[in-house]
Amino acid sequence: MAGASRFATSVLNDRRFDGLPPRRPAAVLAQLSVTVQDQLIDAARELASQARKLRFRAPVSHVYNPLVYAWNGHEVFLRRFGGSQKEVVFLGMNPGPFGMAQTGVPFGEISAVRDWMKIVAAIERPDREHPRRPIQGFACPRSEISGRRLWGLFEQRFGDAENFFARHFVVNYCPLAFLDEGGRNLTPDKLPAAEKEGLERICDAHLRRVIEILGPRWIIGVGDFAARRAEGVAGGLPISIGRILHPSPASPAANRDWTGKATNQLQALGVWK
Repeated sequence: MAGASRFATSVLNDRRFDGLPPRRPAAVLAQLSVTVQDQLIDAARELASQARKLRFRAPVSHVYNPLVYAWNGHEVFLRRFGGSQKEVVFLGMNPGPFGMAQTGVPFGEISAVRDWMKIVAAIERPDREHPRRPIQGFACPRSEISGRRLWGLFEQRFGDAENFFARHFVVNYCPLAFLDEGGRNLTPDKLPAAEKEGLERICDAHLRRVIEILGPRWIIGVGDFAARRAEGVAGGLPISIGRILHPSPASPAANRDWTGKATNQLQALGVWK
């Protein structure tokens, strides 16, 4: 795609998204007796809508918005596990190419989503897809190592998914996955300042809304980036903010007993006994 990097890349409008039920204004939600799931779903729809309006330039070549094409998986996740307020919210950075980008679930390692959470959903495809990073949904043969480690820790400690989600929840700060022309994953912290500012504006607003809905005692940033964003959004609120080592295989420290290190960090914070 010669010369493509000279042009702005956008999260393309997807008419399939227009078939979803309309988002309800916050003022209406406040006046209605709505479930926690409904509030989370409305907040996610609003985030998806705002994210579609953003524009990104090189080095970003392709932008995936799984809150649009993988909405089926995300909505099932919110409805199944977002039915009550939580004590602890784990905050990730953004979708991984073989995790949430495929399933619509944060850190969405396919086997964890399918076999542990018992979620299987029809995943569509983005209008503009990178040939090296196809969206195959639950048929994707690749493993999201970060998700495998994170959900594996929770399964090891809590057994059934319902036991974990009774007190805990997991969300991503940013809903978008970014790829360069070669198909390499780009994280939000690597974006140019002007584009990062616009992205952070809508992601901060969504995180504040999630905090209002779930009322957590703790926000745990999975990695430094997420912890810093949580501190910026929740600073001054009666919420404790901590962080754990990100489980990415790109981190040498995470490749040596990440499960033990993350458990020790959570116990030192007082989140887990």
